[in-house]
Amino acid sequence: MGSRDDAAHLLRELPSVHELAAALDAPHALAVTAARLAIEEQRTALLERGPAADGDLTRRAGELLERLEQPSLRRVINATGVIIHTNLGRAPLAEAAQEALAAAARGYSNLELDLASGERGSRHSHVEALLCELTGAEAALVVNNGAAAVLLAVAAIAGPRRDVVVSRGQLVEIGGGFRIPEVVAQSGARLVEVGTTNRTRLRDYQRAVERAGPELGAILRVHQSNFRAMGFVEEVGVESLCGLGVPVIDDVGSGVMLDTPALADEPSISASVAAGSALVCCSGDKLLGGPQAGIVVGRMEAVAVARRHPLARAVRIDKLSLATLEATLRLYRDPARARREIPVLAMLDADETELAAKAQRLRELIGPEDAEVVRAVAKVGGGALPLIELDGPAVALKGSASAEGIARALRRAEPPVIARIHDGRVLLDPRTLSDEEVEPAAAAARAALA
Repeated sequence: MGSRDDAAHLLRELPSVHELAAALDAPHALAVTAARLAIEEQRTALLERGPAADGDLTRRAGELLERLEQPSLRRVINATGVIIHTNLGRAPLAEAAQEALAAAARGYSNLELDLASGERGSRHSHVEALLCELTGAEAALVVNNGAAAVLLAVAAIAGPRRDVVVSRGQLVEIGGGFRIPEVVAQSGARLVEVGTTNRTRLRDYQRAVERAGPELGAILRVHQSNFRAMGFVEEVGVESLCGLGVPVIDDVGSGVMLDTPALADEPSISASVAAGSALVCCSGDKLLGGPQAGIVVGRMEAVAVARRHPLARAVRIDKLSLATLEATLRLYRDPARARREIPVLAMLDADETELAAKAQRLRELIGPEDAEVVRAVAKVGGGALPLIELDGPAVALKGSASAEGIARALRRAEPPVIARIHDGRVLLDPRTLSDEEVEPAAAAARAALA
């Protein structure tokens, strides 16, 4: 009974919210929130564990206050080895793009102003010429993400109550429940499936075109971004589809603009444009290495129809993303510079010597007794190149605590470090660490192991 009586006494002794809030150095509303959380937390602990849960309430309220004052969206260090990590914001921006972002955020800009005439301009004009130069397209527009680009393209080209032909093997779902059949439905068009899950031939498309007649809106070709069908499979190339004489919308996924062996398994934008696609859609924040954006390039008349569609305003890109996209695209004018300065491309191209040196430095900063260099496999991520395994060195932590506990402690660091667990060990992969991040990652690891 004594323990229960002691717990009841401690519960009665809990201060009021306003009394505890007065002891905190913070704006009143924030101090009240922290005090309320601390008191509720302490009350629950006393009811569950009794007097053993008694603690310094003012200190705990201060900790909660510090947490409340932190922004929710924070910078983290990606040590997972997943280059385009959707949960971590996908592609990190090149330095030139970061500078463009800061400049656009400082004040006003000519977002929709033609400086020469003083008349209203188009936000698309800031990147349209660049996109046409880099892809060979006749026209271009940009929206807020890749999914919006596909939705707008189908809605504009097919229109309501017309047929959109899609191979059954391309009726895919990507992250977040984005399903191609539902996209077509939202556009108002009618989905016409052709072929089978594993094999679709040109003749399947030809029959669908013949049956639809004037009801045909477009053929939609969808890249299987985050998986691959292997074995007894067949699909029709975009060149053959464009030869059928009907508009082709090609969703190429990740936005490849460089001809490089590392990206050979991903369809390039320029190849689809050259094949004669009416519209080609892709994301800006995957292999292209820019901000979240949806890119639409293609024939002049098709882009003009998409630009006039009511959805175009609903999904338009904002000025900050537009500034960073323009800066990223400018880097592609010099492919060597793009590979060097766009982080996603640099991580893909990182050689063994560079990675080994970074891994060794990380191990030494953590302490040789607490870390060792091992072999590991990094991934591209972001629904791109799912079959590619990027072999290289990684640093495994040797702590006596559980891997989950160490990973949790790393996430509590400032800045948080996001690692991966493989075979029961915490790994820090140097491929996704910048040179400047090695030291703070090592400091977080030392603290987590302690």
